[in-house]
Amino acid sequence: MIDLTETIRSTGFAFVHADAMRALLEAGGPLTDWEAFAASWDDLGTDTYMADGGRYRKRRHAAFRVYADALERLPPQPHYQSRDYNQLNGGIERWFQPVLPAVASGPTMTAVFRFCSSLFGSLTPTRAWFAEMHQFRIEARAGVDGKPTPEGMHRDGVDHVLVLLIGRRNVRSGETSVHDLTGRPLGSFTLAQPLDAALVDDTRVMHGVTPVEPVDPGEVGFRDVLVVTFKRES
Repeated sequence: MIDLTETIRSTGFAFVHADAMRALLEAGGPLTDWEAFAASWDDLGTDTYMADGGRYRKRRHAAFRVYADALERLPPQPHYQSRDYNQLNGGIERWFQPVLPAVASGPTMTAVFRFCSSLFGSLTPTRAWFAEMHQFRIEARAGVDGKPTPEGMHRDGVDHVLVLLIGRRNVRSGETSVHDLTGRPLGSFTLAQPLDAALVDDTRVMHGVTPVEPVDPGEVGFRDVLVVTFKRES
C-alpha cells in the first residue's frame, strides 16, 4: 500500500494488475461473493440520460458516507455533475436504479470500501467522505461502438476515483489514458482481466477510455466496471 500511495502522489494515477489488486482487497476481507457480485452486472437498467442518444450504457448507483471505521449507505438520490466536468450529460439530476442491498453490503464491496478508505485517507486526510458507487456495463454491437467515457477526456469533480474491471466479453480496445490538466499525456493502459484497476487523483489529472467494439460482430460484447468515487465532505 505504501508503494501505491507514493505512485499516486508522484504521478496522479496508478494501474494495478489483477493479482496485486486482489491481494490489496483481500487485506480487507476475502471476496467470498465475487461470482454473485460479478453476475449482478447482468441486472442493470439502461441509462436513459445519454445526450448523444446512445442506449449502449447500463448502470446502477448508490451513495454512501464513509468514515475511517464506518460506512453508512445514504437514501437513494440523484447523481449530479456540473457541466464543468461533464459537458455531455452534466447539469441535470440523473436518477438511476439503486444498487441492490446484497451487492452493496456484501464481502467484495465491503473490501473495496475498506481499501478505498485506507488508500484515499492516506492521500487526503479527512473526517468523512461522500462516496458514490456506479455499476456500469458498456455494450458494443456491430456498427455501434460502446463508449465508456462518452464525455471524452474528463475529470469527475471529486477527489479520488477507483475503476475496477469486473469483466469483459467479445470486445476489443477500451484503452484508458491519463493526462495532466494541461492535456499532456501521462500514461495509458487497458483493463483486461477481472480486478485490473485504475486509481486516479481527480484533482490533478484527467482520464478517458477509448470505445469498445465487438470482436465477433454477430454477438453483443460488453465491458463491465465498478466505479467508486470519494469526495471530501465540507
